[in-house]
Amino acid sequence: MFDKLLIANRGAIACRILRTLRELRVGGVAVYSEADAASLHIQQADEAHSLGEGPAAGTYLQVEKILAVAQQSGAQAIHPGYGFLSENAAFAEACEAAGIAFVGPTPEQLRLFGLKHTARALAKQHGVPLLEGTELLDSLDAALIAGDEVGYPVMLKSTAGGGGIGMRVCHSAAELSDAFDAVKRLGQNNFSDSGVFIEKYIQRARHLEVQVFGDGRGEVVALGVRDCSVQRRNQKVLEETPAPNLPAGMAEELCAAAIQL
Repeated sequence: MFDKLLIANRGAIACRILRTLRELRVGGVAVYSEADAASLHIQQADEAHSLGEGPAAGTYLQVEKILAVAQQSGAQAIHPGYGFLSENAAFAEACEAAGIAFVGPTPEQLRLFGLKHTARALAKQHGVPLLEGTELLDSLDAALIAGDEVGYPVMLKSTAGGGGIGMRVCHSAAELSDAFDAVKRLGQNNFSDSGVFIEKYIQRARHLEVQVFGDGRGEVVALGVRDCSVQRRNQKVLEETPAPNLPAGMAEELCAAAIQL
């Protein structure tokens, strides 16, 4: 167990991590931009360090500043919370290089699961059930062929990012033709990655997620199934767990597939 951990985040998630650290009797180090100097997580931490003035890009996303605070404070680990640097493989690698534990997935896992097409390929390789879909599509012609093979309606997706950005339902070849360049631009502009692929679109579906937790030594447990079906523009609005009214055995099968992956 660590004696001291730095939280590279702010707000509610930082407070929740600090609460757990108190229960574990581990010292909690907070960081903050000057705009957040009066935030609750600053008051609750054992010690707090300023990242300076400016927006997130110049404070909470500055890897060098965060690592410097970790080393200065003697923190042995960094918890990224969610958002910010939590899915940044380069940050995870920088923590490792500095001899500081990154509380999260390995850099390799972040890269594999950070792009939807590589995550799909890994799932397929290990026999995890998948919607019918494609690998990356390098041209509109390839997309049109794939659309016919998968069968309309299809979802044209950006491989990078999330939050419902870079997703377009296409009910015909004409709609796919109209959407192809637009979705590629969205991916490039928002995530610096223009890669796109196609999946079969399920018109009446539930959005169910399984969270998994691993100990870094090969042991993995599933933390149940949550229903994220209440959405606006493909962005989750409400999450409920355990997911209600699932068919018998569905939750167990979802959790088993998640653990396998």
